[in-house]
Amino acid sequence: MEALATTPRPLFARASPAALLLVATAAAARRRSAAHICRASAAAGEETPPAAPKAAEAAAAPKKILKKKPVYSMKKGQIVRVDKEKYLNSINYLSVGHPPFYKGLDYIYEDRGEVLDIRNFETGEYALIAWVGIPTPPAWLPTYMLIKSDKLDYERI
Repeated sequence: MEALATTPRPLFARASPAALLLVATAAAARRRSAAHICRASAAAGEETPPAAPKAAEAAAAPKKILKKKPVYSMKKGQIVRVDKEKYLNSINYLSVGHPPFYKGLDYIYEDRGEVLDIRNFETGEYALIAWVGIPTPPAWLPTYMLIKSDKLDYERI
């Protein structure tokens, strides 16, 4: 125990140059044996395709298929309002389970909303709408029920 305390030794022993040389020669031996196997299979009668010129390889390579960007009916940042008749007759309104004679929140029909994001879902094209100056979370609404505004200085109805 005293010998351990008196002689300072590193926690991890360094690899000696001889050990590094041994690892390098083992890696080289593996590479040579892999090359030997390839040459042996070619000599055994397996046909290898002839080397094609680089121009032919470039022409034969499959071209990348680029996905087309979807075309949306509106842009991000567009100022919109919700069409009241379309919203009150939509599945979006009916699925919420409002009490009888509830006609919705007037701010979505009167105040301006800004399109934050647009996506195509399985059920159609939807826009994420946030209403300016109203402390409510944004909502995903179908774009067919939105009324676009041509100008940014929107007047309240």
